[in-house]
Amino acid sequence: TSSNLITEIIGTFVLVFVIIAFGKTPTELGPLAVALLVVSIGASLGGPTGYAINPARDLGPRIAHFVLPIKDKRDSNWSYSWIPVVGPAIGGILGGLLAAAANYV
Repeated sequence: TSSNLITEIIGTFVLVFVIIAFGKTPTELGPLAVALLVVSIGASLGGPTGYAINPARDLGPRIAHFVLPIKDKRDSNWSYSWIPVVGPAIGGILGGLLAAAANYV
């Protein structure tokens, strides 16, 4: 699980840092660049964790899975649920701090 946590931290760090770094010069292609960034993060880091890079991408479906009465469903794996919440929080903070240190903010 430590490698999964590191994967989430790196993915969110890259997402936040790149968006802040390139966000000073808005263009019409900005949303496309962000979409391609998310796809590239998913292609490079998505294997181990499914690249949550946002707690809502994991926590919402996990809660729905827990609440919905689905026949023969498995456990919602709450012991793992902290990784897609804590990892993106740490990665986002680190990405923002580095962007601020590099005077992108």
